Amino acid sequence: MTVPSAPTLGVLLAGGRSQRMGVGDKCLAPLAGRPLLAYAIERLRPQVSASIVNANGDPARLRQFGLTVVPDSVEGFAGPLAGILAGMLWARNHRPDIGRIATVATDTPFFPDDLVQRLVAAAADDSEVAIASCRGRDYPIFGVFAVALADDLAAFLGESANRAVKAWLDRLQVVRVDFTPESEGARDPFFNINTPAGLAAAETMLGGPDERAPMG
Repeated sequence: MTVPSAPTLGVLLAGGRSQRMGVGDKCLAPLAGRPLLAYAIERLRPQVSASIVNANGDPARLRQFGLTVVPDSVEGFAGPLAGILAGMLWARNHRPDIGRIATVATDTPFFPDDLVQRLVAAAADDSEVAIASCRGRDYPIFGVFAVALADDLAAFLGESANRAVKAWLDRLQVVRVDFTPESEGARDPFFNINTPAGLAAAETMLGGPDERAPMG
């Protein structure tokens, strides 16, 4: 895998409510004895220039991962868009050399290891956003977003009752990058874990033949 030539900040979105998992922090749920967040960090780290974690609450609980923890800047539970905005604002304030952020969900341990490279390549100069798709479905949380969109997103969150990612993207120019596996029977790279049953299924997948990222 190759890090994009333009500096890109990786933002690990770990702000979900975990209602169906029955745990306080879904990103800390153990998958084969290791926190879900650890898998996401390992997948993302080689693909970006730097990484931060978007999470609310006491940041000390995530200290073991050695990354800066950035909370939402929007009050209340505003969903993934609040995490995307938090990443943009952090990049603007702390890494002015970075023009784009790449966001991933931390409950999706098998996302592509060329995700960021392909998204950045697809986001041409006249495009603001590139998002992943697979088997005909969009995965907008897995996207590359220009930091320059921070003010637009902040305004949208402040004035719109619909805070779905799609509602904001409908206002923008968006490029979709298809990550559908060549083999029809291949594992879904965007398999996400929302329930204990999903966690058990992911453990089974870990030993599969298409597991390429090092997990040690």
